[in-house]
Amino acid sequence: MVFVYKLGLEWGEKKSICNKFAQNVPVTCVCWPHIRGNELLVFGVADGKVRIGTLATNKCRNLYSTDSYVLSIAASQDGMGLVSGHMDGSIHRYYFEEAGVLAGAAKLCVNPCVPTGISWGESIAAVGNDCKVYFYDPRTGAAQQNFGYDVTEDREFTCCAFNPSGHSLAVGAYDKFRVFNYNMKQGKWEEGQHKTFENLYSVTSLAWKLDGSKLAVSSLCGAIDMYDACIRRYLYKGKFEFTYVSHSQVIVKRLSTGTRIVLKSQFGYEIVKVHVYQDLYLVSHSPTTLLVGDLGSCKLSEVPWNGSGQEKFVFDNPQVCMVFNAGELSLIEYGRNEILGSCRTEYMLPHLLSVRVNDSPDLDEEKRQKIISYLVDRQSICILDLVLGIRVATIQHSSKIDWLELNKRATKLLFKDKARQLFLYDIATQTKATLLNYCTYVSWVPDSDVVVAQNRGDLCVWYSIDSPDRVAIVPIKGDVEDIERTDGKTEVIVDEGINTVAYGLDESLIEFGSAMEDKDFEKACDLLEQITITPETEAMWQNLSQLALQDKKLHIAERCFAALGDVSKARALNKIGELAQQAMGEDKVLSDQGYDHYTVRAALEVLNKNFKAAESIYLERSKVDEAIAMWEELFRFDESIAVAEAKGHKNAEKMRKEYFEWLMESKQQDKAAELRERESKYTEAINLYLAGGLPARAANIVNTYQVSIPQQQQEAIATALFKAQMFEKAGDFFEKLGLNERAVEAYRRGHAFRRAVDLSRREFPGYVISLEDEWGDWLVSQKQVDAAINHYIEAHQEMKAINSAINSRQWTKAVQILDMQEQSDPTVLRYYKTIAAHYEENHQFAEAEKYHLKAQLPKDAVAMYTRNNMWEAAHKVAKVHLSDQQIADLYVNQARQLELQGKFKDAELLYRKIKEPDLAIHMYKKAKKYDDMIRLVAQYRASLLSKTYLTLAQHLEKEGSYKQAENYYIQAKVENTSGEENAQEGWKAAVNMYRSAKMWEDAIRVAKMHGGGGASRNVVIAWALDLGGDQGCKLLTRFGMVEQAIEYCNNRFLFDTAFELAQKGMPSLVPQVHLKHALYLEDEGHFKEAEEEFIKAGRPKEAIEMYIHTHMWPDAMRVAGAYDQSSIRDVLIAEAKFAFERGDYVHAQRFFLEANEPEMLVALFKDAAMFQDARRIAQEHCPHLIQQIDLDEGKKAADTSPVQAAKYFDNAGDYARAVEEYFKITVNHAPVEKCIEMWTRCFNLCLNHQRDNLPLARKVIVEKIKAAGKYEQAAALMEQIEDYRAAVKIYVEGKVWNKALALASNVSQELEDYVQQERLKSMKEEGEGEEIEKVYPAAGLEFYIESGNWEKAMGLARKRDEETRTEVAAKWVEALVAEEKFEECLEVISKDGISIDFRFYNSYATMAKGLMPYLKPDGSQDLMSLRIGLYQVFEQMKKTGQQPEDLEAMKTYLRVIHRYAMAPIMKQEGFTDYAAKLLMTVARYAGTVPADKAFFDAGNAAKDAGWTNTAFVLLNRFLDISEMQEEGETSIDQLDNADFVESDIPFDFTIPPEPFVEAEPAERTRQWVLSMSVDRKLEQVLNTVNCPKCNTSMWEGSLRCHSCWDEHEECIITGFPAHKKVTCKSCNMPAIKEDWNRYITKKRLCPWCNTQQSTIFADE
Repeated sequence: MVFVYKLGLEWGEKKSICNKFAQNVPVTCVCWPHIRGNELLVFGVADGKVRIGTLATNKCRNLYSTDSYVLSIAASQDGMGLVSGHMDGSIHRYYFEEAGVLAGAAKLCVNPCVPTGISWGESIAAVGNDCKVYFYDPRTGAAQQNFGYDVTEDREFTCCAFNPSGHSLAVGAYDKFRVFNYNMKQGKWEEGQHKTFENLYSVTSLAWKLDGSKLAVSSLCGAIDMYDACIRRYLYKGKFEFTYVSHSQVIVKRLSTGTRIVLKSQFGYEIVKVHVYQDLYLVSHSPTTLLVGDLGSCKLSEVPWNGSGQEKFVFDNPQVCMVFNAGELSLIEYGRNEILGSCRTEYMLPHLLSVRVNDSPDLDEEKRQKIISYLVDRQSICILDLVLGIRVATIQHSSKIDWLELNKRATKLLFKDKARQLFLYDIATQTKATLLNYCTYVSWVPDSDVVVAQNRGDLCVWYSIDSPDRVAIVPIKGDVEDIERTDGKTEVIVDEGINTVAYGLDESLIEFGSAMEDKDFEKACDLLEQITITPETEAMWQNLSQLALQDKKLHIAERCFAALGDVSKARALNKIGELAQQAMGEDKVLSDQGYDHYTVRAALEVLNKNFKAAESIYLERSKVDEAIAMWEELFRFDESIAVAEAKGHKNAEKMRKEYFEWLMESKQQDKAAELRERESKYTEAINLYLAGGLPARAANIVNTYQVSIPQQQQEAIATALFKAQMFEKAGDFFEKLGLNERAVEAYRRGHAFRRAVDLSRREFPGYVISLEDEWGDWLVSQKQVDAAINHYIEAHQEMKAINSAINSRQWTKAVQILDMQEQSDPTVLRYYKTIAAHYEENHQFAEAEKYHLKAQLPKDAVAMYTRNNMWEAAHKVAKVHLSDQQIADLYVNQARQLELQGKFKDAELLYRKIKEPDLAIHMYKKAKKYDDMIRLVAQYRASLLSKTYLTLAQHLEKEGSYKQAENYYIQAKVENTSGEENAQEGWKAAVNMYRSAKMWEDAIRVAKMHGGGGASRNVVIAWALDLGGDQGCKLLTRFGMVEQAIEYCNNRFLFDTAFELAQKGMPSLVPQVHLKHALYLEDEGHFKEAEEEFIKAGRPKEAIEMYIHTHMWPDAMRVAGAYDQSSIRDVLIAEAKFAFERGDYVHAQRFFLEANEPEMLVALFKDAAMFQDARRIAQEHCPHLIQQIDLDEGKKAADTSPVQAAKYFDNAGDYARAVEEYFKITVNHAPVEKCIEMWTRCFNLCLNHQRDNLPLARKVIVEKIKAAGKYEQAAALMEQIEDYRAAVKIYVEGKVWNKALALASNVSQELEDYVQQERLKSMKEEGEGEEIEKVYPAAGLEFYIESGNWEKAMGLARKRDEETRTEVAAKWVEALVAEEKFEECLEVISKDGISIDFRFYNSYATMAKGLMPYLKPDGSQDLMSLRIGLYQVFEQMKKTGQQPEDLEAMKTYLRVIHRYAMAPIMKQEGFTDYAAKLLMTVARYAGTVPADKAFFDAGNAAKDAGWTNTAFVLLNRFLDISEMQEEGETSIDQLDNADFVESDIPFDFTIPPEPFVEAEPAERTRQWVLSMSVDRKLEQVLNTVNCPKCNTSMWEGSLRCHSCWDEHEECIITGFPAHKKVTCKSCNMPAIKEDWNRYITKKRLCPWCNTQQSTIFADE
């Protein structure tokens, strides 16, 4: 019998038998395979059969039979196979059908002994009583290994069991069990540990816990023991416990909750390392796989993986793990053992990726989607179907995208760009809509298709995203932070600065979306009916009505249209419902509630405006009259007539006539015209079409049917077409009438450029180029930039073509076009730079380097490599293209990179290599490697070593590294041997450091070591002062400093402690303590107690003085009488003086006389100018003083000086008269300083005693002090009366700027600004430019410009940015132009370039015009800088839309300067003929260039090139002009122009009154012309060629034929006409093909735009 027990999940649950399998023979062994849950049970019986029991049916059957007793049985790890051991030693294997291999039983092998125990793991293991373990191959049965042991020790092996991974085997024996482990690397089994337990006896069975972490062992005696079976266990971040139960299996336990998950390699690979991210996600590696898992859902995945070890994992999506590796993104869905999908992207930020996995079994098949949207580049989004592996959509955007997210169903994509514009992309329709032009926050509401976004102060909500124009707007005051959706409530959290406010969303509208998704239209309708009609809900009603109609839910649709107020549709649906009911009554066979009846179907089609479909339904049932009635009801009579005619209706003709009459009556000429056209009455149809305003239809009749009409009617049709803006139709009409030129114009106006170009190619080839250009411009305006490229090329607008190629991201095409342009053109260089930036962004560094170099920006190439740590490549570029200084900069950058990597020694070597030890010193300082820093300072900056020690010590002190700081302080002392005064010794600084840090023991130690005992005692006292109280006393006592301790207590008023210390330690100091105590009590006002202490201290006199000081006269007399009789006189004198000072002269007299001091009383009366009283006392007590009294009084009266009088009255207290006398004082009465003192006294008297005189004092005294030049004292008086504004103005007047600023800053900003302005104004007036530069840097530049100090102005500008430098240079040029110093402008431009700011266009044009007479063809001037700069100005003028005449003038000046700049270069490069031709054609600009100079330079160029005839003609004209200048003639009528008739050299130029050719070269030229005039071989003609058009002879340098006026463009290389021309791919300037290829082959640069170009062999 086999019993199956139900144990339950909890220990206390009831145990019951759930299955019984009765057998006829004994059951010998049982096994439960892990297949289909717990449905099957396998057991072996004694008759050799292996049987299987089905728990669901409680029945069993034979699985297979053998002839031998079944001893043991085991299942494979996956439960798909069984293995059994038999008494005869045979081992049989069985596979279930689900195993995928040949099902059934087979004898696998024969074991040498009876297999009492068997198990199936990595191998099949068998054990028996011979104490050997045998391992067999599960597939072939071949023996793999065996292990044997001593029978006397182990006795027998009774059982065995593999752990769940199959890599460990436990074998039971006597008193022990052994363990064997599988070595995966070597592919063999190895003996592991064994456990021995005395008295265990035989092991009867073994069982592993399902996760392999525990091993249960049962013994013969009935004991069951459980053992921990892990390989190793450790904690991870204190939050998780990892238990390795095998190499391929790890148990992860969360310590906080105790939850566990088993991480197991499905392929048996060794798990190398486990990481936990965000406390929720597992990531681990095996040699060939990657394992990821979600601890929340307990889903694990294992996928094949061959990574770099540098993978980055993103867990923002709860269903998918995103893995970035080497630029590739791989997606792993939790719970699936295969990679969901992968794509290439460099943008791995979570907000630049969005993945949606919808594979719930509840969803319809079409809704199960797995979609990812990601960035291909910053302007391109790719949407990929991960199931099918195909691109669903690609979105190209014009701006960089910085956020994107799919909705839950992956049907719509939201994305936002850098311009903060918000867009919605519908994946199904592949359409894009703009939601907001400015958006700071956007998100989908969780689990819905509702969008929430913020537009500045508005919260925008789209409840129905299918209608983007329907948006709910809620004003808010802050910034949206998040969206929370809990407990049936959705809120938008807004941070309003102080508070966080929640704005609730309409949950009904949100749930509506979910109902629509589930097609629960009833619920959706109920939800909407609860909500007030708004634009948002109106869109939802519309959406619901459409879906209800599609599903034939007519009652729902009717409710929708009723809610929308669409009564007609609601009534129509009601009638349709009635029709359906009626049809159901007529035909019981109908299904679908009668909706299949033809009348209902037709009515629904009519409702949906599918009228043709409704007609077809009627006609299928031969209901012609009903079909006609339908059309007539819709007023579609033409359709009803068509049906009638098609079906041969008897009233068809009558209907047609009535219809035409009705059309004419209702003014529907267009419809009437259609009828007549179908009847082939074309003339009448044309007239009707014109009358009905349909000229295109009229023209179509003419063209289609070849109708001949009068010219007047043709013009009428054409006029109508133009009026209706139907230009293409008009063009087609004109073309078919043979009016081709008008057709081209019409096509052009209608943007039908293809037809215009095709027609022009046939009829007007000259129009093609301009049309192609317009075509390209129009395509660009329509955002079809890529399509415009070829049209621009056809129009020879290479710059536009390049720009279009770049804007459309067709980089290869842009490069192809650029390579054909002049490589020196700044525009071309700029485009190369843009292309290089693109390749760098995409990590195509070799390509980026190539185009950086083509852009002539090798520094940018080096910077690119440097940014990406590609030092070798950077050095290679630098070595070829950079100077030594630039290479040095490169080493510095590289050293800094090494520094960041911590490779300081390598960085030091680089710094030393470029002789920059200071940078290495700074590096070590920043890295806090101070010993290396000191080493380098000692080696390279020995003079700064001591200062370095001090600086380091101070720095370390701030960081708290006191020991190291102490060492450097001491070192600083050792090094400081200069003998400078006030140089602090290092050890004192160290002591102060420890004192500041309260590290007193260290401070004492340092002071004692380096400063001796005195220094250490000072530190101890300082420590005591810092501690205070008893602690300070105890400290001093501890250090044997009792006297100092007593003094310390006295100073801290700790008198009790001081008495105690004095009495115990130094009794002699007790009186001193009493004295200190007395003084303290006196200061506190406790005079009685103080008196007692004074007496105890033996100092009664001090007590008397205390009472005298406090005017306590009785107490003073009491103490004096008791303790010091000699002090009684002093008390009386003091009391007398006190009474006198108070004006109590009677008592004062009495006390003085008691003290026997009448002389003192007399002196006081005299000092008080009380001469009468003084004389009275003297007569009574000291007559000898009377005479002196009289003398003093007379002297007083005789003193009439205002200085003395003022003092006298001041002392006498007569302040009014004193002030009056002070006013009289001038600098003639006393020195200035003395006068200032008396004037100040006068001001104070007015302030304190004579307030009425204060205004006068302000006026008189302050002005006197200012006149004396003492502005600070004058201002101080104003500050004294708090008139700060007046004080500031006085400071400003006296130019006391520091005090003025300090006072003004404390008063008001306005006053401070006033001081700053006055100071700047003063500096400007005094010309203190350098001071202005220091104090007001911005004003310094302005001052130098205003003062015309251009050198200093440029010096400041060069220290700033490029824009400032060129702007100041332009202003300098402007000033030089105003002074007509044109040649000096060249030097300025050569050094500092040209600004393209529109403000300086006129100045540069004036400069160029003024330079014309001074241009030199010999290369002595730096004209190339000028030419390049003017070219940039000219290009900018074109872009900014300057006047045509200004552009033409600048172009003329540029062409002239181009000739003088290029001619010397051409000569230098060996192109002497080109140089001569360029200068010869200067004659074409006679008038722009002074006429005499133009012909002189042109003629000499021809002469130097050996073209004698041309030289003679040109120089002869020069001589004629020179003679007219000498004679004062300016009229050109006297010149003979016969030699120039066949040329384009002008006749109507102005002859300058003064020659611009120096006399000496002019004379040489005159002599040459005279000598050549007698040469008979000379022909006085210009070299000529035949005009290509009219074959007339003309000068070879003429751009225009004098006969047919055919014009040719000017060759930029020679200045000659470009007959067989090619054009520069950059600037589009023409050149003669032969000359172009010859020049470019050598120079590779366009001479006009200076861009890289290549040879061109194809004719244009």
